Amino acid sequence: MIAAQALSHGVNAGDWTLALRAARTLEGKDALLPDARFLLLADAFRGRNWREAARQIDAIERDELFAFAVPVLRAWRALGAGERDPLSLLPAEGASTIAAAYAADHRPLLLAAMGRPEGLTQLQATGAGGVRAMRRRIGAAGAYGKNGDWERALQLLQGDGSPVAAARRLAEARRPIPGAIDGPAAGLADFLVKIAIDLNAQDLTPLAATFARLATWLAPDDGEGWIVAAELARSQGRNDAAVAMLATVGSEDPWFQAARNERIRALIDSGRRDNALGEAQAAATASGAGATDQVRLGEVLMSLDRPADAALAFARAIELRDETTSNYPEWALWLLRGGAHDEAGDWPQARAALQQAHRLAAAEPLVLNYLGYAQLVRRENVVEAERLIREAHRLAPTNSAITDSLGWALFLRGEREEAINLLEQAAQGAPADVEINEHLGDAYFAAGRRAEARFAWTAARVYAEGDAATRLAAKIDTGLTPALAAR
Repeated sequence: MIAAQALSHGVNAGDWTLALRAARTLEGKDALLPDARFLLLADAFRGRNWREAARQIDAIERDELFAFAVPVLRAWRALGAGERDPLSLLPAEGASTIAAAYAADHRPLLLAAMGRPEGLTQLQATGAGGVRAMRRRIGAAGAYGKNGDWERALQLLQGDGSPVAAARRLAEARRPIPGAIDGPAAGLADFLVKIAIDLNAQDLTPLAATFARLATWLAPDDGEGWIVAAELARSQGRNDAAVAMLATVGSEDPWFQAARNERIRALIDSGRRDNALGEAQAAATASGAGATDQVRLGEVLMSLDRPADAALAFARAIELRDETTSNYPEWALWLLRGGAHDEAGDWPQARAALQQAHRLAAAEPLVLNYLGYAQLVRRENVVEAERLIREAHRLAPTNSAITDSLGWALFLRGEREEAINLLEQAAQGAPADVEINEHLGDAYFAAGRRAEARFAWTAARVYAEGDAATRLAAKIDTGLTPALAAR
């Protein structure tokens, strides 16, 4: 029992000496769980002890729970040991098993680590979308770069995502790319990150966190691995641990910007808002700071209820935005700026910013909804406001916030039955949303459905703060009056 606890805490804390001692104790007592065996396998990979690695992989196969991983594990081990063609150990291409799906993910990475050109072809065929796709391309590019094949590395690093652009700059300068998947340890680390993501999707977060933390031990220079491990730690309420993990991602890492964003969010969630603001301000005022740094600062200021200052940061982001490297379309920056001005009580500035966002993205549901709803609650340009909201709902019919806006517009027009139907849909899609539940309660009360109104207001009260909480408490006690009506 002590060893099992020591193993868990050792992995979470990154105390690998303790964790390994506990794992070997458990193995000696024939009490090592299947997931914990990956720690011993990782240790064998780190030490290039290929005989021990083979023993652990055979044990994983016997344990059966993670048998789907065995072909990929054996392929990376074979690459390290130089025993045979690693690709021959993978399931045939096109097979429909779980093992084959994971093998398809790693076949091009193995090819890249071996310096073979087919890796480039296969990765290009899989598309460039999503974080994992970016990670695989950056890792493979790093492997080609280490072999001096910068041409193939650069072919993999096309696109505008911040990590890809950062890796591309390194490749253009012929500088090593951190996180290269160039050998067995890095390959196993990437595999463990993928398993962690899949386990977390099945609500197995503690187990997922263990696999992600193991990956950071195997590949400490892979920023994306640290980000995944930190996100899983945060989902378990371990914000301070997440902050420490994200501090390990260096400024040369392609994932540095993403890691800094996550670190600042973790600082805010842990209650260290002054630290978060300090880091955001330092990044925004550093030499070479760009639009992303200003947006980050604006978001922190918004979390600190300083919307007027946040609006200035978003305005600066618009000035600094570079079309070729920006993570944000221009309309999104104007939307952020408009929202900050709105929260600060400066409606003329907010309206101008939102209208500019609309000019830039006339078919963007978020812009249509915000501009329409902001005018609606002020009873300004009501017909046009409703038209904008209806168009937003047509484009995004399952978005609960937009459905709420349309329902509220209909309620204000006196069309209570249709309004309630829409507001109920919105509440079902976002049951914890304060504003949606308050709107639904007001509509119920106006329709004479008093008990349901108080139920909806009570649901809203659970998460409400400040003026909204006070208003909801009064409604629950006395009912709806003109002075207590929602916006």
